[in-house]
Amino acid sequence: MSHSAEFSRRQLASYSLLALPLAFAALPLYVLLPNLYAREFGMPLATLGAVLLAARAFDALTDPLLGRLADRLGSGPARWSLAAGALSALLLALGMAALWFPLPRTPLALAAWAFAGLVLTSAAWSQLGISHQAWGARLGKSDLQRGRIMAWRESAGLAGVVLASLLPLLAGLCAALVVFCTLLLLGWLAWTRAPQPTAAVPMGPEPRAALWQPWRVRAFRRLLLVFVVSGIASAIPATLVLFFVQDVLQVPGMQEPWFLATYFLCAALSMPLWLRAVARFGLAPSWLAGMLLAVAAFAWTALLGTGDATAFLVVCALSGAALGADLALPSALLAGVAAAQSEGSQHEGAYFGWWNLAAKLNLALAAGLALPLLSALGYAPGARDAAALHTLSFAYALLPCALKLAAAAALYALVLRAGNTASMPVQRKFT
Repeated sequence: MSHSAEFSRRQLASYSLLALPLAFAALPLYVLLPNLYAREFGMPLATLGAVLLAARAFDALTDPLLGRLADRLGSGPARWSLAAGALSALLLALGMAALWFPLPRTPLALAAWAFAGLVLTSAAWSQLGISHQAWGARLGKSDLQRGRIMAWRESAGLAGVVLASLLPLLAGLCAALVVFCTLLLLGWLAWTRAPQPTAAVPMGPEPRAALWQPWRVRAFRRLLLVFVVSGIASAIPATLVLFFVQDVLQVPGMQEPWFLATYFLCAALSMPLWLRAVARFGLAPSWLAGMLLAVAAFAWTALLGTGDATAFLVVCALSGAALGADLALPSALLAGVAAAQSEGSQHEGAYFGWWNLAAKLNLALAAGLALPLLSALGYAPGARDAAALHTLSFAYALLPCALKLAAAAALYALVLRAGNTASMPVQRKFT
């Protein structure tokens, strides 16, 4: 299927469907897995945080290289990317099964098993996700088109996140794994029928130089800094949400999946509104508005206590609407930077490789720093001590808001106020 100026909804759906199982895999790994290993398997929070950080350190070596691999594959026939994606999908399914149903139970063996499972799952997830993102970046030829493609992709991802937030808690991990594997197969099959990017200039003989090429672009460095600070702000509550619900709100266990589902469903429903904002104001101003909305919606979570389930549901809905901007708009900004700098050559994978690493480091830093810090300050899962719960509320609610405000300030100073229209053309307004 050749590249065209515009894509039908069917074509966009064919490309985007794979994002559903990819997001389905991401939420259990970073939201449900820490809670499961801490409560069910008794892994100490400090050990759990160290395992997550160690696995992400391994990603620091592999993700940029996987980005260059995506460029190599993308410079050839489409079947190269699709074949590599099929292998990665198989390894991803095996890794997920190993993480959710670990064989060892002794502390040291369990930690080693979790590390190995995270490395395998993360590498397979990265290869598949980076190739898929780079494919989509090469499809978009204008700001609005890139925003539309990324919004479709992230909307499919949010549908996967909603499913992942409900199925493990309502139907069990075994049923969730079966659904995930089925969706992974269907997503890959749909990808084989998606529009194909136009042929790029073959890569040159300097893969090492190409690997570091994004870091020579000032617009990329500035955008990545904003993305990292904003991402850590979002990752801390994602890591701690189940601890907060169970120990601070103390609501019945069956209500937990509905908080997560409301959060991600509202993010999906907000996507068309954010696209309208992009069409009127541009990508970067709309992302800034999303950050400020997130702070306004989430800050007063620190005041909630036992039984405040309804108020927390409202928080989930409002902050979920803000999440829509965080998911779709930064990737569209990055796609614009990559397109402007690649000039027909094959470098999109390198940009998304570093971007993907940053996204995972955000989650790892949130877990690797927040969990040991909470443990050091006296919090443990199941705590009812007032001081420990106040510490948890501070880490869950106020610290992320401070970081999100810092990210908003960086976005304004480094992107909007700097006015880098030459190096970051995606900032211009649509008329």
